[in-house]
Amino acid sequence: MSAERVEAYAEAFLVIARAEGHVDEIEDELFRFARTFEANDSLRSALVDPSLPAERRVAVVAELMGAKALSSSTSLASLVVAAGRGSDLPAIIDLFVKKSTESREHEVAEVRSAIELDAGQQERLAIAIGRAVGKNVEVKVVVDPKVLGGLVARVGDTVIDGTVRHRLEQLKEQI
Repeated sequence: MSAERVEAYAEAFLVIARAEGHVDEIEDELFRFARTFEANDSLRSALVDPSLPAERRVAVVAELMGAKALSSSTSLASLVVAAGRGSDLPAIIDLFVKKSTESREHEVAEVRSAIELDAGQQERLAIAIGRAVGKNVEVKVVVDPKVLGGLVARVGDTVIDGTVRHRLEQLKEQI
């Protein structure tokens, strides 16, 4: 898909999320959906398969997002998938999240953790990462089973690796 189309979809997502009054929730739900899409080969294959009817691809989105997600979030993801542009969904969502956070003068800190973080932990993490990078950040947590302990945060091109694996590698280098 062209950059202009990705931009148009992302802008439309933002307009709709604002109109619904649930920007933060839609942003968070779609961000998580995009990470799941990227991490799951069979899901990705199903949602981009042109031989699978659009109704079935939309049903897969609805099943995955389930009752936990706002209907707006499910509808936005379904819109893209039904239009046959599922392969561009992560790019659209990432640009939507970027536009949304930029409008609040924040940057996104994508944090990969072995476990889910509660609201208090996310708030403290946002403050710490913000101090480290010198920017206001909004934390988006991705639970990643590959992270055995600790976490990895990425803000733009800056990566802060606080994983146990990274710390062990540093110790190994020192020894």
